[in-house]
Amino acid sequence: MRRLSYLLLALIGVVTVASVAAQERIDQGAYWKIRQEAIGNSKILQTLHMLTDVYGPRLTGSPNLKAAGEWAIEQMHAWGMKNGHLEPWDWGKPGWTNERLSAHIVSPVKDALVVEALAWTPGTSGVARSQALQMILPERPTRDTLTAYLDGLKAAVKGKVVLVGAPQQVLVTFNPPALRREDADVLSQLNQPPAQGPQQQQPQQQQQRNGEPQTLTNNQIQEQLNQFLVANGALVRVNDAGRDHGQIRAFSRAGIAQDRDFDLAKAPATVVMRNEDYGRIWRLLSDKRTVELEFDIVNRIHPEGRTAYNVVAEIPGTDKADEVVMLGGHLDSWHAGTGATDNAIGCAVTMEAARILMAIGAKPRRTVRVALWSGEEQGLFGSQAYVREHFGTFEQQKPEYAKFAGYINIDTGTGRARAMTVFGPPAAGVVLREALAPLSDLGVLGATTTRSRQRGGTDSTSFNEAGLPGINVMQDPIEYQSYSWHTNLDTYERIVEDDVKKSAIAIAAAVYHLAMRDEQLPRFGVEDMPRRPQQPQQQQQQQPPPQQAPQTPAVQTGATNP
Repeated sequence: MRRLSYLLLALIGVVTVASVAAQERIDQGAYWKIRQEAIGNSKILQTLHMLTDVYGPRLTGSPNLKAAGEWAIEQMHAWGMKNGHLEPWDWGKPGWTNERLSAHIVSPVKDALVVEALAWTPGTSGVARSQALQMILPERPTRDTLTAYLDGLKAAVKGKVVLVGAPQQVLVTFNPPALRREDADVLSQLNQPPAQGPQQQQPQQQQQRNGEPQTLTNNQIQEQLNQFLVANGALVRVNDAGRDHGQIRAFSRAGIAQDRDFDLAKAPATVVMRNEDYGRIWRLLSDKRTVELEFDIVNRIHPEGRTAYNVVAEIPGTDKADEVVMLGGHLDSWHAGTGATDNAIGCAVTMEAARILMAIGAKPRRTVRVALWSGEEQGLFGSQAYVREHFGTFEQQKPEYAKFAGYINIDTGTGRARAMTVFGPPAAGVVLREALAPLSDLGVLGATTTRSRQRGGTDSTSFNEAGLPGINVMQDPIEYQSYSWHTNLDTYERIVEDDVKKSAIAIAAAVYHLAMRDEQLPRFGVEDMPRRPQQPQQQQQQQPPPQQAPQTPAVQTGATNP
């Protein structure tokens, strides 16, 4: 019986797919023009140069991010696009930038050290020079056990540079990850059943039920440690990057998401040091040698950054101009590199896709809207604010909700587009699959669907969560997770020109097709819309509280002791 049911469902699916496919009329002439313009007149690398070399890094709330957005609008207007503007949303926290950073070991040897500052931490009071101290925290501590451990170090940390944690052993990689995805691997993923989204997690209460003391989360440990280091006069905190070949990932200090009264003094000046330097210093200290380190850190906060901005520009539609097809990626980045693969290249590719449509004289029926988001790295805050303001949710729709015809998002590095995933019924996947079929020679192998409304790791899921057809581009990895993602190596040099040109072709073609169809991209209705999951109470970064944005000058923090 079960087998018969599956057979019937499969037959129904085939009929549905066939009926939709028969309706898809691909404008091969337009696709040919898109290819010619993309290959012969590409502006991607120039756009990337501006976003990275001139305006990078682009941390949310920073002047660089706003300046990058203003330049993007100016450039898109120069290409003939319309209605370009910065659309504000309430970030609620000041911006932060690192303006100067030098680090040296001065005794028993002399050498420069490679470090990155942790975002939203203070600077040093001029040049800070002191002895280094090792600290190894207890494993899985409760608040009481951590407090007892730290109390024994009050005198030791005063005026010291504190290395927190033994260096990680980073082994040699004998089998590096693949740079490309095999076609069979991509096709296998496309043939999987639609993702349903994670099951709801119940709060873990096992320790309380057993009467055991509750162990602290890593975030709680780091907050308590920072408070201890500040209270007892530690000069600088040093973390091990724990990655190979000098890679450093530097995010933001613990507790910033929950910090409603934002205060840099809640943490000491903090740097993340490359594993090779950290290990050397640790070994010298383990030899019972006195090690002196020197830091000069100048960080700056920007109160005006409490208001952040998304970038929007359009190609106006014709007979269906009140409907909109969107494309974009996040413009903000972390600060260790210049944010090339994450995600200046995604912005450059989508800007290029729109430029191509303008250059070939396309007259889309629906309005094509480019959106470059801010606040993605802190929790998709920019796209979340945009969706709330313009569309609402399936359960509480705004007038624009019914006029939305899809959003294409690209956000995983320089690798060429291989496929797309759309939130929607099988018919939506068929439309995209047919639209992408003429691009198989570029490595684009099709499309699949998802039923998950779970907010995820990129901006397309802000649309999915609202019940709208967010479309995410699947890409070849090309060292993204292994080297460039959020690291100091995320620079212009990591971009593969041929790959990003192919991605621009794929996105331009898909956007054009969605903008020209008689009907909107199929979407879930009342009878089959997946239930919206309850979002976790705590994420890496949480939605900041609503606040007004004071327009006051930037305040330098490098001259203030943490």
